[in-house]
Amino acid sequence: MGTGSALAGKEVPVVGSDVVRWIDLSVPSSSNIAAADAAAPPTADDRASCFVIGDPPTYLIWKIHKAQPQTLELLELTASKEFPRVGLRFTFTDALCPFAFICKNEISGASRFPYLLYVLTVSGVAYFLRIRNVSAYASLSIFPVNELLEVNVRGYIPNHTAAITAVTATVGGLLVGTSDGSVFCFQLGVVDPSAPGFVRELRDESGISRLWGLISRGKMVGTVQELVILELHDKKFVFVLHLDGTLRIWDLASGSRVFSYNMGIMTMEGATFVRLWVGPSYPNSSIIPLAILYRDTSDENSEMISLYSILYNFGDRIVFSMEPSAQNIPLEEGRCLDVKLTLDKIWILKDDELVSHAFSTNIDEVEALSYALQEEFVADQLFQSTEHLADEILRITHSIFSSSKDDILPFVSSVFLRRLLLPGVHHNATLYATLVEYSRHLGESELQTLTADGLKKEILSLIEHEVGSEKVSLLHCWKCFFTRYFHNWCKNNALYGLLVDSSSDAVGLIRKNSISLFRSLEDIERIVEGSSDEVSELTGLVDIFDDDLECEILIELLRCVASFSQQLGKTASSIFYESLLTTTVVSSEDIVCYIVKILETGYCMSSPVLQTSTSGDHIVVLEKELADHKSLRKLSVDMFLSLQGLHKKASAWGRILNVIECFLKFLVPQKVIQKYDTEMSSNINSSVIVHTTYQIAKVMFESAWDFLLFLSYLVDISGQVHLSHDDINKVQLELVPMLQDIIFEWLIIIFFTITPTAAAVTEDFNSKLSSLQIDNNMGKRLWNDKLGRCDFTLAFIFLLNVGSSSLDHSHFYSERFSNVQSFINRTRDFISWIICGQAGGSSTFLSRSIDLAFILFKHDQYGAAEQLLTIAEAHLLKEKTSQSIQDADGGWCIRHHLLGCCLLAEVQCGLHGTQKDKKVSDAIRCFFRSSSGNGASVALQSLSDDLGIPYLGFSGCTSIAEWKLQYYQWAMQLFERYSISEGACQFALAALEQVDEALHMKDEKYLNNSVNESVTTIKGRLWANVFIFALDLGRYYDAYCAIISNPDEESKCICLRRFINILYEQGAIKILCSNKLPLIGLVEKVEQELAWKAERSDISAKPNLYKLLYAFQLHRHNWRRAANYIYMYSARLRTEAALKDSVGSSLMLQERLNALSAAVNALHLVHPAYAWIDSLAEGSSVVNEHYPTAADNDVEPQGWTSSIDIEKLENEFVLTSAEYMLSLVNVKWTFSGKHGALSDFADILVRNNFYDMAFTVLLKFFKGSGLKRELERVLSSIALKCCLDKVESTWVEEHSHLLTSAKHDMVVHGSPITVPTIPPTDRNSCWATLKLYLEKYKDFHGRLPIIVAETLLRADPKIELPLWLVQLFKEGQKERLWGMTGKESNPASLFQLFVTYDRYAEATSLLLECIDSFASMRPADIIRRKRPFAVWFPYTTIERLLYRLEELIRMGHMVDHCDKLKKVLHGSLQNHLKMLKVDSDDAISVS
Repeated sequence: MGTGSALAGKEVPVVGSDVVRWIDLSVPSSSNIAAADAAAPPTADDRASCFVIGDPPTYLIWKIHKAQPQTLELLELTASKEFPRVGLRFTFTDALCPFAFICKNEISGASRFPYLLYVLTVSGVAYFLRIRNVSAYASLSIFPVNELLEVNVRGYIPNHTAAITAVTATVGGLLVGTSDGSVFCFQLGVVDPSAPGFVRELRDESGISRLWGLISRGKMVGTVQELVILELHDKKFVFVLHLDGTLRIWDLASGSRVFSYNMGIMTMEGATFVRLWVGPSYPNSSIIPLAILYRDTSDENSEMISLYSILYNFGDRIVFSMEPSAQNIPLEEGRCLDVKLTLDKIWILKDDELVSHAFSTNIDEVEALSYALQEEFVADQLFQSTEHLADEILRITHSIFSSSKDDILPFVSSVFLRRLLLPGVHHNATLYATLVEYSRHLGESELQTLTADGLKKEILSLIEHEVGSEKVSLLHCWKCFFTRYFHNWCKNNALYGLLVDSSSDAVGLIRKNSISLFRSLEDIERIVEGSSDEVSELTGLVDIFDDDLECEILIELLRCVASFSQQLGKTASSIFYESLLTTTVVSSEDIVCYIVKILETGYCMSSPVLQTSTSGDHIVVLEKELADHKSLRKLSVDMFLSLQGLHKKASAWGRILNVIECFLKFLVPQKVIQKYDTEMSSNINSSVIVHTTYQIAKVMFESAWDFLLFLSYLVDISGQVHLSHDDINKVQLELVPMLQDIIFEWLIIIFFTITPTAAAVTEDFNSKLSSLQIDNNMGKRLWNDKLGRCDFTLAFIFLLNVGSSSLDHSHFYSERFSNVQSFINRTRDFISWIICGQAGGSSTFLSRSIDLAFILFKHDQYGAAEQLLTIAEAHLLKEKTSQSIQDADGGWCIRHHLLGCCLLAEVQCGLHGTQKDKKVSDAIRCFFRSSSGNGASVALQSLSDDLGIPYLGFSGCTSIAEWKLQYYQWAMQLFERYSISEGACQFALAALEQVDEALHMKDEKYLNNSVNESVTTIKGRLWANVFIFALDLGRYYDAYCAIISNPDEESKCICLRRFINILYEQGAIKILCSNKLPLIGLVEKVEQELAWKAERSDISAKPNLYKLLYAFQLHRHNWRRAANYIYMYSARLRTEAALKDSVGSSLMLQERLNALSAAVNALHLVHPAYAWIDSLAEGSSVVNEHYPTAADNDVEPQGWTSSIDIEKLENEFVLTSAEYMLSLVNVKWTFSGKHGALSDFADILVRNNFYDMAFTVLLKFFKGSGLKRELERVLSSIALKCCLDKVESTWVEEHSHLLTSAKHDMVVHGSPITVPTIPPTDRNSCWATLKLYLEKYKDFHGRLPIIVAETLLRADPKIELPLWLVQLFKEGQKERLWGMTGKESNPASLFQLFVTYDRYAEATSLLLECIDSFASMRPADIIRRKRPFAVWFPYTTIERLLYRLEELIRMGHMVDHCDKLKKVLHGSLQNHLKMLKVDSDDAISVS
């Protein structure tokens, strides 16, 4: 027989099988058998199997890991559904045998417990579990005791020394084989373990002699090696393989042996019988296939499988017989892991491949077919197959791009990252294990929830951290990461067993953490990955050639192309593919040229980027460069010789190029006319179709790329191989464009199959309702959960739009796993649907790309739709460089229209910053281009409203201008809906340009359009929109320009009002007072709007509109109006201050002071004849003229009825200042205007120690006698405060408060004092205050010292007057000797006060002092001494003093003291009179 095996198929992983959440269930046990008492074979290897139950079938997969032999994992699969996300994990108290049997419950309670599970522990304890649906165990952690049966089968085996060596089960029975050759059947779950008949032994004897231990067992047989149960014609038979080669068949129902045969006579000498497999019987025949695994005792690695055929006949009695011939299959390499028999094949799973053999009677013609495992694909993608592939990525990238590190390294990372996340390569458990090795603290469940973008960020972050911390190259980090990842991938995807469905011939593979199915090869895969002999056997390929010579030419061509592929093809295709999907500085055409140049001249190794990114020293780098150069030179020589030989064989290059052209047609995706009537759901079969599509598209893409590279190289060396000019033109103008189309189509298919979907955006309210299940839309929620997962690619979205193919109606609706060939047929249908749609509707794939983009947009895959349209646009530019790229049918316009919608939708998904700005800019450009293309009006208006994109909503445009006007307005509304004011503003301006031409407004006043709007109305609306969008963008100048450009006066006024409101809200209202806005013609309207808003705004709002109006008028030198507005502000403050507390009132009073001061300052700038403002009611006439006033709101206007000049403002300023000071000490007072109010107000100020303010009020509001009277009252009040302290104060504290002059008007138009006078607390300060103000204001009223002294003496007759007060009476006494008539405060006045208030000693002392002063004058002063003395000392007062002294003496009060005063007084008077007489005599004598 032949030993070689041809590649026939590949493994295809099932999407989602690597992400399973296990529900852990602990199985309780009542057995006390120790685990050390092993009675059954332990689990030495990982083991798994699949049971197919029911119709339509349910696939139940169990796994037992050798690292965790006490646990069993159970998965329930259905081909018509997605891979389950939840499985059951049973944990037993003891290790399990490598066996489990699952079947449909046919005993009892099938509705609650659909399945039954049989297992056996190594200690001999059998478990029978009734299994519910998986969802029933969500809240359980311990398996219910009443749902399991536990039996120790060792207790039922007579020979207690015999170990259990084999086990199997069937519905209602568990069979075990022992080391002494016995087979026991336990009716587990059917008969109670304590009941008779629960266990029976399969023996040759019958009748009573079958009792255990009583009769000899007859002929001894070897240890039971394997037990297999097969059902034939509703009878169950047990196939028993013994270690000595004996094969026995037992009728399970009767317990009788029906067949016995010694297999040792048919096998090689020295072989050990290891395993037995029994296949299903052939239909319409009586043949049972049988397979036995042998192992050489001398070499354990030498294994062989023999296929046998057993004939059976169910006539009068059951007869089995063995066919004499056997089919031996040596397992030359790899260890046998599992074997499955189907009707016509045997499937052998080895640790490196899956091999199938067809059953054949001619053992020399056995055909072996090999199926590639996923390890080969993963190793190739992770650069593990050859060591230098990863280095080539960097070398090629460096040769293509510039030497800048910023360009090269990110591109290299992008290539590595894309390979890592490919379907089949990306594996959650593997990635988690790899991240753990790098000490990344990320939980496995958290990792599973990450989207594809999240995974990319996490991995790139890890690589960047490694580059920074380890100080190694980026390439080295990626290579280390890939090596670890591949090791973990192999570890987490170890081979466990086969999955076979005989009813559909489906074959699958059970791995540690995943499930996969197998498919056959596509024809192109047989050519590329098979041998050259297979090329001539492909019917579809042979039919396109005329003779055998062309087939030979093709074989030689394929060998030449394979040489290119082996040299640079695989790594170069990755770079080429990445450049097509990403934005690079180098085009794909340039990349081809660079790679051809590399093939001719080699790599450029001089860059520091490359040298620092490769491992090893400089010598190693040079050796590598020399080796590469030598390899490339050898390739050039071999290629030259091969091409010359090929040219010699074909006689002309034209024939060779024709062969290439014919073969390229073989690479074109097949277009099959199909009719789809329903949608397809996402299931396991569909996930296999998607991955199969990727595998085939990848081979097609790489094959087309290899030919493109080959043809480019051929043209480059055309002179060496004698390629004519016509041949070069054929290559460049026909073959290369054809290849570019092929590459483009397969590129898009690959893009769909490997690009993860974008996560669902749940920002809108309806989506949030859906996620909360409020609307009970479970399907939508499950769909959103799948979006964004790395394994859920865009192709799954397209599968929802694919129904049954007319070629194979059952393809898309199989409820079973498909067979190896069916997957290829279904994949062809799917590829055909992608390329040409339903029934071949699209003429080209470029037009088909629009339909696909609509589907993506409808499912919220905006980024993918954008990328698809961008790739299509780039290919279109490449395809139509010499002609217009716009289609006559408007496809170009639809493409850009849809692209603009995609870009806008992406912006709504959360983009920010420069990325958002770029998307918006691109969207604006796309819409403008779309509106201006050929056939745009017809094409875009024909789009239906069920495509998922924003609907235009208008039709019937008769002219290009009218179309653009409507389209630009639609675009404006679209951008406005998305809150993108930049785009909306541009389209509003663009629409304005089209209004006149579109609506023919040059000669007509009204338009014959659908809304019958005037041009003014339309322009007004558009300019209003421009105004709104400019405001949103903060472009106040543009917004104002839109206002003044608006021809609709009503709209203009509304916009102006909103403009002012927005400026006010944004705190930019001050712009009105600058020179930035030309307010020509709108000054009055702006003033009216500001005044109207000021009157109705909160007075405490910031910024204050009254102040703005004040500044607004000042800016225009309108001082009176400025004063008017700021005074209105003061009046508003006065009105609202009454409602505030003390703190709020103080702040408002301070604001009033500022406002009044500003008003005074403004009026000072006006000519004195016009320095006045209108009263409050009249001053608001600007507002009343156009807007409702406060009176309209039932609010009585407050104000004065006459004009207000500076003096009145200053008066109000003084009163407000006083109110403000009182408010600081929580005293509230408001001027009522009543008689005496100001006097009371001054008293309040004095009581609160605000003396300066009190005197200011008096000086401001009182004149003449009224002022004197009020000064007397105030100083009397101050003096009364001093009477509380009977001390004489000589301390003076000088103050300088509000008053600046005692005799002149004070300046009140400056800023008010904000710091109040501190109330005096020291008792000396009262006297100091009294002295200060008495000295300051005595010139206003000469009697003030008298009033003060009298007040003090009246309040306290015994008080000692301060010395400074007495001195005030004595000031200027010498000067007043000649003219004292007009002076009121003099010693005489004080003398009278002393006498009046019985202060005789002070009166006497003052009199004596004056007399002595007069007597002590110099002779030169004799004239002055002759003045009448009575002026100073009235005789009546002196007489009254003497009289009072005599009266006191007479009454006996202070007799001595009074007598002494009297004597002193008499003595002084006598001397004075004598001196006066002498002076008189002297005067007479002189005369």
